[in-house]
Amino acid sequence: MSGMTTRPDRGGEQPPRPPAVETSVPPIPEQPGAERTSPEAARAATADVPPTVADPAVEDGPAPKPDRAQYGVCAFLALVGAFVIVDATRIGHAVNSADPIGPKPVPILLGVLLLIVAAIYAVDVARGGAGEPEAGEDVDLTTPIDWRTVLLLIGAFLVNAVLIDRLGWVISGTLLFWGSAFALGNRHYVRNLLIAVALSLITFYTFAIGLDINLPAGVLQGIL
Repeated sequence: MSGMTTRPDRGGEQPPRPPAVETSVPPIPEQPGAERTSPEAARAATADVPPTVADPAVEDGPAPKPDRAQYGVCAFLALVGAFVIVDATRIGHAVNSADPIGPKPVPILLGVLLLIVAAIYAVDVARGGAGEPEAGEDVDLTTPIDWRTVLLLIGAFLVNAVLIDRLGWVISGTLLFWGSAFALGNRHYVRNLLIAVALSLITFYTFAIGLDINLPAGVLQGIL
């Protein structure tokens, strides 16, 4: 039985193995301008690069200084609140069944609220708070104040305050409304006069009938 192979466990020799087939891999052509780096060189190059440090935050600048002019507004509100409280303490105890609270608590509460608003406003100014300028489409912030219009309006109110007791509200109110329209640039004198008279009469009878408050009639006493 010469054609049979012997098994290794029985003491025979192992049969010869077929020769291994060598497979050749074609080399990859190198691209011009490209350099091949080994993994060790890549790791070394990466180790040489120092870690990047985050850029420090860019500061916008120094903190805004408080607008000290706003403290004048705070002081004005505080003075008004204190004046209202002091003036309210002079009110007598006019309490009746129809009004058990009386007229004193309301102005006192108003004065206390004014003091609170002044304190909160002062704290906000101290922390750098400031009002933003108006930036409307129809507002030119570079235009100077029209002092002529301001003075004419102040004059119209002063004339009304001086003449309201002598001439009465209807006449002084007519001058107030007509003068305000003139100060604001309206030059329709006759139409403005008629509108001013109508507004004065409407407000006079509205206070007299609707609120039971009689405005001064002045020289028109007995006519109105």
